[in-house]
Amino acid sequence: MTNHSQTMEQDKTSLSSPPKKAFWKGLGFQIAVSMILGILVGFIWPEFATSLKLLGDIFLRLIKSAVAPLIFLTVALGIGAAGDIKQVGKVGLTAIIYFEIVSTIAILFGFGMGELLSVGSGTVLTESHVNSQAASLIQASHAAPKSFGQFFLEIFPDSFVGAFSTNNLLQVLVLALMFGFGILLLKEKERVVVENALNFIAKAFFKFIYVIMLLAPIGTFGAIAYAVGSNGVDMLIKLTYLVLAFYLTLILFIIIVLGTVCAIFKLNLFDIIKFIREELYITFGTASSESVLPRLLEKLPKYGVSRQTVGLVLPTGYAFNLDGTSIYMSMGVIFLANAYGIPLSIEQLFGILIIMLLTSKGAATVSGGAFVVFAATITTTGLLPLEGVAVMFGVYRFMSMALAVTNIIGNTVATIAVAKLNHEYHPSRREKLESED
Repeated sequence: MTNHSQTMEQDKTSLSSPPKKAFWKGLGFQIAVSMILGILVGFIWPEFATSLKLLGDIFLRLIKSAVAPLIFLTVALGIGAAGDIKQVGKVGLTAIIYFEIVSTIAILFGFGMGELLSVGSGTVLTESHVNSQAASLIQASHAAPKSFGQFFLEIFPDSFVGAFSTNNLLQVLVLALMFGFGILLLKEKERVVVENALNFIAKAFFKFIYVIMLLAPIGTFGAIAYAVGSNGVDMLIKLTYLVLAFYLTLILFIIIVLGTVCAIFKLNLFDIIKFIREELYITFGTASSESVLPRLLEKLPKYGVSRQTVGLVLPTGYAFNLDGTSIYMSMGVIFLANAYGIPLSIEQLFGILIIMLLTSKGAATVSGGAFVVFAATITTTGLLPLEGVAVMFGVYRFMSMALAVTNIIGNTVATIAVAKLNHEYHPSRREKLESED
């Protein structure tokens, strides 16, 4: 009997624990290899490498085609699942307060590290060589919101379809909130029908994303090869210190600031980073946090966060909680001030901080991301020459890779922290979902 029961237990274990995939079949390993190959191709065949930008652009376009619908579906379903407008309001208010506090800390952290590391000192900037791409992005910055009223008006779409066609995530978020509240006003039987239909559509979109993610290594290879091949060695050497200082600052911010947040909420920062490591590889390779939003929306509930909280907080964080972008902008200000020899007073830095808290929210609404809103901030303040922004564009790709990773880690920590504050985080649920998988 004993031998028979042991055999039964072994059979049960073998059935419940399928053999692990070979490590070379894992997406993380494939992306790491594609990044190495991209760097090599970029250095050895720079002219050929610049043409590979097409591969990265195709991958990002496919991802972006699904981001807006997924945000709409997950936010609307999150509100419907909450079942209570008060609970939605409580989670939303908690998230916004958290976002503004951490964003302010991120900007101050960037100012402080920029001064401590003296970024830009010894660099003499004069009339810069502005390439066409940098010029177009700087020009686009003039269209970015410059006042609260303008910014507030532009988050409200004048067309339901238009918000999706322009991929304006803030407008899609507003539509999703309004639609979700509409679902709550339906009768219970009607609400169940609508929620079931939206759930099936959302599942289909996640399968669509799964198919696209099979192309991630190819897209990463093209994006990295282009970044290395297009910038050239000379330009990289000139701005290497800025890039290294920026990377060091982001690492310290993650460890010190986000580590402190995790300690306050009794979370394990390194466990969280390990949990989303594949998404971080993809983000670093593509320099785009949008590339992993669909995966995170599906994955974070497996960490124990309620689906409704993930659906509400994570997409909102993409617009309001960009820690890496905030640090990029604040360090960029210090770099330009030192490079041009323009001293900035405490009052001026405080004024820039207030402006950044507004303009940084526009990173989710304009093409060019952090670079565009940084140029918009410099234009708005009028304290520093706008031409100097173009010099930083030479290494923007390498800086955007790291800032996107920081944005992802920051938003993941924020989602879990807000969930804990609202009693929507249950580690036991994580174990249950993992066993179901």
